[in-house]
Amino acid sequence: MRHAPVTALDVVEDFTATGRCDEGFLHVRRLRVRNLRADGSHSAVYRVDVIDRPRLDAVAVLVWRRGADGLEFLTRQNLRPAAWFRHDKVPTVPDGRSHLFCEEIVAGLLEDHDSGEAGLRQRAAAEVYEEAGFEVDAANLELLGPPFFVAPGILSEKIFLLVVDVTALTPRAAPGDGSPLEEGGALAWRTQSSLQAALADGTIQDAKTELALSRFLARGR
Repeated sequence: MRHAPVTALDVVEDFTATGRCDEGFLHVRRLRVRNLRADGSHSAVYRVDVIDRPRLDAVAVLVWRRGADGLEFLTRQNLRPAAWFRHDKVPTVPDGRSHLFCEEIVAGLLEDHDSGEAGLRQRAAAEVYEEAGFEVDAANLELLGPPFFVAPGILSEKIFLLVVDVTALTPRAAPGDGSPLEEGGALAWRTQSSLQAALADGTIQDAKTELALSRFLARGR
């Protein structure tokens, strides 16, 4: 079912004051800790907030193909509420953008049954089909180096980067997951120079996309 374009988010309820911090899409642990030292002494007690997802880690996939003008990379416009709600704040350096949608590569959370490197590849293949419509063999997905923390000061999540070549494949209509967050998600192919320029000038402000492209190009393929 097609909908009119999404132009804003309507806050139906803000239940911050009454919601539990250990339920929902993000779990927040509010701790008092102290540093233990090798000599048996310790620091003063201080507060630490740790944010966990119900599923600990995620995969992100750089989908590429060989086009008429060289390498092309698939990106997707995703509805991103947290980025959009920056409009309620006063940024240090305003950029004049709403950030309702963010352009990035295919990504998704790992499930409890995804285990080991085989589980990473299976989840990545599932996300490529769900978000982009390409049916890829999980064995053809390659890891792009080690996983990385997004914001290790507060967020426990690591992202595993993978890459897959879909040059010889024809996509189907991407089925999606039925979430309202997928409304307005538009796919696009960018040439290498276009993607690099979009990252350089801030058109794309997604760290996993930049890191995936950088690691891929560094391999010299």
